[in-house]
Amino acid sequence: MSGRLVVCPTPIGNLEDITLRVLAALREADVIAAEDTRHTRALLDRYGVVAPLVSYHEHNEERRSSELVSRMQAGEVVALVSDAGMPLVSDPGYVLVRACVAAGLAVEVLPGPSAALTALVASGLPSDSWRFVGFLPRKKGDLRRVFSESPGSGGGTLVAFESPRRVPASLAVLASVDPDRPVAVARELTKLHEEVVRGSAAELAARYADDPPRGEVVLVVAPPAVVSGAEAPLSEEAVAAVARLVEAGAKPRAAASVVAELTGTSANALYRAVAEGRSSSS
Repeated sequence: MSGRLVVCPTPIGNLEDITLRVLAALREADVIAAEDTRHTRALLDRYGVVAPLVSYHEHNEERRSSELVSRMQAGEVVALVSDAGMPLVSDPGYVLVRACVAAGLAVEVLPGPSAALTALVASGLPSDSWRFVGFLPRKKGDLRRVFSESPGSGGGTLVAFESPRRVPASLAVLASVDPDRPVAVARELTKLHEEVVRGSAAELAARYADDPPRGEVVLVVAPPAVVSGAEAPLSEEAVAAVARLVEAGAKPRAAASVVAELTGTSANALYRAVAEGRSSSS
């Protein structure tokens, strides 16, 4: 009989948030694949779980996945955990899950803590349509495009992880795109110093300009408002179309004007986006 993979979410801060099903799965597993074995060992010791651990992280995913699949094919049960939250969500695990699917092995996913969902609900922003983008890009042009996507182009409320030291720069870019956009900065969720700060992009950019938040941070950004007569928000497709025309030899302003006429987007905004993207990638 073949074994299986059990994906086990772990607490994002407060160790009491682990579920009974996850504890049972960890106790019953033949081996636990952990992003950081030292970190996971502290959790297991807290609950008296005795199980062999092997490392499973971004630097050994391919090799370790092959080993674990072989163990499951021999009948073993493998539990997969990351340092916090749901594995695969900006954490290792995708390679292993895909390998299990390809090998016809069962994959059981247990529900549990998620920093992205916790921040979304705590933000007070729309949660009927949202998207998780992992960690935000570093280049200003890429950031502007992410923040400018409209609900109609697959957007919605945006949830992203961000390094605390980069929060001021990211908020400054958002404020330049839309200073009135509602945003929430959620930090240290479920921990002793948990804090959710809500306000406009301009307000929070000013607040954190010289005093970055501390700890682990999740940014939640409302989608662009759709207001009659307002300048249409940029879309990735429009910016990409301008970029392709420029690569083909067109002058940037002329390319921006053509795409603006076809999409109803601001020619100046398209020109700025392409110019910033070109300078930030040089």
